Amino acid sequence: MEKVRFAEFELSRLMLGTAQLGLQYGIANKLGQPCYEEAKAIIAAAYESGVNCFDTAANYGDSEQVIGRALEELGIKDEAVVVSKVLPMADGLTASEADCIVEESVTESLRRLRMDSLPICMFHTDNNFLEYAESLLKLKDKGLVGHVGVSVNFPNVALKAVRSDSAEVIQLPTSVLDQRFIRLGIFDEGAKRGIGLFVRSIYLQGLLFVPENEVLPELTEVIPVRQRLQSLASQAGMSLAELAVRYLLGIEGITCLVVGAESVEQVIDNARLVSQDPLDSDLAAAVSNAVPDLPETILFPRRWSKRIPDAKPVGR
Repeated sequence: MEKVRFAEFELSRLMLGTAQLGLQYGIANKLGQPCYEEAKAIIAAAYESGVNCFDTAANYGDSEQVIGRALEELGIKDEAVVVSKVLPMADGLTASEADCIVEESVTESLRRLRMDSLPICMFHTDNNFLEYAESLLKLKDKGLVGHVGVSVNFPNVALKAVRSDSAEVIQLPTSVLDQRFIRLGIFDEGAKRGIGLFVRSIYLQGLLFVPENEVLPELTEVIPVRQRLQSLASQAGMSLAELAVRYLLGIEGITCLVVGAESVEQVIDNARLVSQDPLDSDLAAAVSNAVPDLPETILFPRRWSKRIPDAKPVGR
């Protein structure tokens, strides 16, 4: 698998998302939280497929404990780059209050991960970064974290983070259906500044694949867009999942694609997709032109009225 340089690291293009290993997570989760041995097998399969970076968070249930134990038992602890996130914090804290909470959260993460220093640590919410970035930077000075940043939901916050001089890494949602960050120039500007940009929600929580008759009424605006994308994929002789992944591989500035898995088979399939070449320029342009700026009510799953039916990439 191709590696991408970020700071002192050579990161695999695929970063394993591990929320599923710590709790029952995601609208497309059919199997529930795997047992420890299954989770360890998923991490092992990822590593054997070329994955050397793992995304987790303090509030992903048992995820940090699972990762720490598995990496140690597999003997790959020193070769893995772990990305974690501070527990979400209230607004309006004093500087000293924020310092204490951030340090306690990171210290507990290190204990669970069985590590002395966290390679990459982010705030889990936009507001926390904007208010308390200095608290995390202090832990960098102490050697408890290597690089700091934020996981964002909206382009305006991503732009502030890119221009803040505090964020070394940013995690953000982007997909063939959600091209807001691309069109705003976030990836171009981030690349010029040497920021690591980790892309999540590459299938928009499964909305790219859910059968048309099961799409929530408030999300039906996505159906004709998906039909256009499916047509492009079919004409190119590939699945919609392959089109979605290879489109993102061609976006300059993306460091890693963060994709979770519930099984060894999913890990292997994701690694195969991410190991392919980007779309050719004409097809990539056609994909961009096929997708309008969809409303945030569609692009932000927390605003959906309910969990949509289970959806998996199909036709691979």
